[in-house]
Amino acid sequence: MKEAIVLTMKILVIEDDKNVSEYIHKGLKEAGHNVDTADNGKDGLFLATTEKYDAAIIDRMLPELDGLTVIKTLRGSDNTMPVLILSAMGDVDDRVKGLRSGGDDYLVKPFSFSELLARIEILGRRNSKSGNTTQTKLSTSDLELDLLTRKVKRGANIIDLQSREFNLLEYLLKNKGQVVTRTMLLEAVWDYHFDPQTNVIDVHISRLRKKIDDAKGDIIKTVRGAGYIIEDVS
Repeated sequence: MKEAIVLTMKILVIEDDKNVSEYIHKGLKEAGHNVDTADNGKDGLFLATTEKYDAAIIDRMLPELDGLTVIKTLRGSDNTMPVLILSAMGDVDDRVKGLRSGGDDYLVKPFSFSELLARIEILGRRNSKSGNTTQTKLSTSDLELDLLTRKVKRGANIIDLQSREFNLLEYLLKNKGQVVTRTMLLEAVWDYHFDPQTNVIDVHISRLRKKIDDAKGDIIKTVRGAGYIIEDVS
């Protein structure tokens, strides 16, 4: 039996317990998904209404706005993003209330990560079948990056990239045509929310350029004093 292909998803996690949030965030990232987090309902609702996500994991008991209020507000604004509710409240009445508030699934704490991952990926597949698909290939000129197989090629040549180099190129391609700053790269690729005052970005950009650039042109351009940008090579 063939395994179902799981698309790379952009997932929002709204959870106020720091340990639980970090646990979910780490696991989803390792599974190949892109993850944003919020530790209260107000910030979570803001992200959910200003960014596009393939699915959300929302804790029921949250500061600022509780989880059910966040979901009801989303549904009231015609936001159909699939939502998995997390809660320590596991009675039948609690689960029914959560589902009737607009949740698509309900998982009781404590939970196994493998079950959470399976449930959120099922919701994502359902969503993709309804027409809301997630892009799985990124490209510029003759360079192509496949998010599912994690392979990169330029023309007919396969390029061997280390994990960090792949993530760096992925982020730059997802923001093609826009200047990407050092701070953006540190947060997105290294998960640093501070500047470590090292040349780590310069080193990785240099290595990446050596692997992907050829006689046809340079893929990554430096914007002096600002950051980097990827534009199609003419």
